Amino acid sequence: MSTLTVKAIEAPVGFDLQLRDLNSISPASIETTTIETATLNLDGTTESSPAEGDIWYNNGKFYLGTSQSFSGVWSSGGNLATAREQLAGAGTQSAGLCMGGNSGSQSNVTEEYNGTSWSSGGNLATARERLAGAGTQSAGLVMGGESPGLTSTEEYDGTSWSSGGNLGTGRYALAGAGTQSAGLCMGGTTGSQSNVTEEYDGTSWSSGGNLATARSFLPGAGTQSAGLCMGGTDGSNSNVTEEYDGTSWSSGGNLVTARAYLAGAGTQSAGLCMGGNVGGALNVTEEYDGTSWSSGGNLATARYEPGAAGTQSAGLVMGGGPGPVLNVTEEYDIGIGSYEGLFTPSTGL
Repeated sequence: MSTLTVKAIEAPVGFDLQLRDLNSISPASIETTTIETATLNLDGTTESSPAEGDIWYNNGKFYLGTSQSFSGVWSSGGNLATAREQLAGAGTQSAGLCMGGNSGSQSNVTEEYNGTSWSSGGNLATARERLAGAGTQSAGLVMGGESPGLTSTEEYDGTSWSSGGNLGTGRYALAGAGTQSAGLCMGGTTGSQSNVTEEYDGTSWSSGGNLATARSFLPGAGTQSAGLCMGGTDGSNSNVTEEYDGTSWSSGGNLVTARAYLAGAGTQSAGLCMGGNVGGALNVTEEYDGTSWSSGGNLATARYEPGAAGTQSAGLVMGGGPGPVLNVTEEYDIGIGSYEGLFTPSTGL
């Protein structure tokens, strides 16, 4: 008599293999037939250009391709050592930087984030609030601030701050973007709303194209050649978004919620903004796709004048008001089930 042999399909735990067809095999056939099923190993499958409905398995998780959009989610990060508002942020979610602000008086404090906790960095040479920031944790940039409107710029090397080239127009409540060697700042106030844009080459500032709408208390994001700014105040809460191409600003899609005192991060085609003040601190988050803004996941702690850093899919927000000033940090990540999130090893079904 021949032996019936069936090779099991290799599959992750919970993969239910049912060989119903064996019920239809007659005893006579079993005596003379060897049935073999080829080994199926799904582990290690990747999908670089997923189509709607594609499903695969990798590293212990199933992944599904879907064009359905899902809001990001804020979760708690490590608290700042020094609670403050009106500070600036830079860097990424796993290598963040924040500096300056107000903790009851103007602050020179710098802190560095490692994705879990904050540690002390080198102090700013000039304590300031309502400044703008840009760059990375190891190559940071700050400019302007209060009070009154400062022209001074400082550069960070991951350990200490040193003097950079002065702004052409001193101001505070301005926005920053870009890098230490290719920085961008826009708007702010000199006592009146400013439309001034300046570009930094790592040594000195030069004039860029003016904002179409002069305003202050706005955030910036992106790069020197692909910049983004949104909201702020032009005498009233603004929903205006503008995009920079390295020469001039053009209109982008309006914010859903007009507001000032908000923070921003990300890029021109994948922007993020959070918080603000409209009769009180807001928990509102919005995401930009290069054309229009849509609602994102709400902050756990409503706040205004916080610092921010990172990207639309890995954002970071720290500090802010209202009083007493906050030490709270939150991290923004793509929601479970989102299109992008399902295509990374860290998120699955």
